Amino acid sequence: MGTAFKNMLSTFFFVLLLSPLVLSASNDGLVRVGLKKKKFDQVNRLTTKAEESMKMPRYGLSSNLAGNGDADIVPLKNYLDAQYFGEIGIGTPPQKFTVIFDTGSSNLWVPSSKCYFSIACLLHSKYNARKSSSYCKNGKKAEIHYGTGAISGYFSTDHVTLGDLVVENQDFIEATREPSLTFVAAKFDGILGLGFQEISVGKAVPVWYNMVNQGLVKEPVFSFWLNRNTDEEEGGEIVFGGADPDHYIGKHTWVPVSQKGYWQFDMDEVLVAGESTGFCADGCSAIADSGTSLLAGPMAVVAQINHAIGAAGVVSVECKTVVEQYGKQILELLLSETQPKRVCSKIGLCNFDGKQDVSMGIESVVDVNVDKSSGGIHDAMCGACEMAVVWMQNQLKQNQTEELILDYANQLCDRLPSPMGESAVDCSNLSTMPSVSFTIAGKTFDLSPEEYILKVGEGAAAQCISGFTALDVPPPHGPLWILGDIFMGRYHTVFDYGNLRVGFAEAA
Repeated sequence: MGTAFKNMLSTFFFVLLLSPLVLSASNDGLVRVGLKKKKFDQVNRLTTKAEESMKMPRYGLSSNLAGNGDADIVPLKNYLDAQYFGEIGIGTPPQKFTVIFDTGSSNLWVPSSKCYFSIACLLHSKYNARKSSSYCKNGKKAEIHYGTGAISGYFSTDHVTLGDLVVENQDFIEATREPSLTFVAAKFDGILGLGFQEISVGKAVPVWYNMVNQGLVKEPVFSFWLNRNTDEEEGGEIVFGGADPDHYIGKHTWVPVSQKGYWQFDMDEVLVAGESTGFCADGCSAIADSGTSLLAGPMAVVAQINHAIGAAGVVSVECKTVVEQYGKQILELLLSETQPKRVCSKIGLCNFDGKQDVSMGIESVVDVNVDKSSGGIHDAMCGACEMAVVWMQNQLKQNQTEELILDYANQLCDRLPSPMGESAVDCSNLSTMPSVSFTIAGKTFDLSPEEYILKVGEGAAAQCISGFTALDVPPPHGPLWILGDIFMGRYHTVFDYGNLRVGFAEAA
């Protein structure tokens, strides 16, 4: 993959200029905010891969209005179907900020007027406590770590305005330091987390909790509608207190929250062209995450999907070495009914503690301080072996021959994503690519190639990017899928805080 293409990939998400907001009230009593967006072009690409890598490591680190009966709706801006932003206000009078409404985190933070030495702060709106009559000093230090650095600052307390409602005495972080490479070109000022308090830095009460506790919403429910049509100006809506029937078709399929923190739930299966990938045999978890652009999943499955759609990744030497040197031995162990999770330890490529494999090859985003004393080569070989076991086991279930299984595994080695996760496909082949489906609560949710492929540019200069990126989270937290905006754009998503469940329905 050429340097020019990699540079393009690192800048393809943030493409639309901030547009003025237009307030309107519809005859159904809902308060709506109109959105405008600028059509994407090659010139105004800004960095986003840094933002994606910034957000990914956070895993594991740590509405009807009561007054007038209306649901409060916050508009969302759409940047190349990659990220959705909305406007909030902090203070009295409100100081405006553009934020990501992120169901994968739980804190609210914006840049502080006391951020003097970060270039990013010079280019974004900054909160000034002196200009707010409702400001209350807190001063507790705060820091949120990400893959490319950390934002740090201190807590303050003030009123937060979302749409027509005002959340009083909300704790938030004034960021006095931001990693320059991540935030300099970002189209958002900060992040408003909509996850559970269990993952809130400093145990701060999330904005959503205070909305419920202060009686600002009749129902403890909020919902996302993300408009994936790049030809339309409206980016979408987040509705606090309920769901707008105009945003979805049919009924929602509900799945209970399996673990509070993120909006996490159990997932039954991942299918490619209707065929099982075999990776959820022992159970999978998923997170509905509005703050992640793509679909993130275990590298072994992402490689299978990339193979099926013809995505070009980076050849893994370790992967091919494992298949060549240990492929037949892996098959023999699987045929002898050795437990798949024990195969790599029997070969000697992974450690085994008697209860579960201790994978040394797949870096966990849950524990970023994982011990790497065993050495990078051993780690990579173990990870490659674990992926090969998954692939070969799946092929054995299809009664494939040894020769075909080993050849298939070698092909998948060629389809492993690059370290940053990006993979390119031929735009002319979209019509022949398979569907990719997720089975949740017994219902299958399909994604077509047009829905999981991001098209960058127009005409001969167009590039198509796979919407799947690799993220390996080992047990007991994984395997884990992150269903980001690609999935939530196809399926209207309701977050039911009162009943601790998530609902999906076809988006209108």
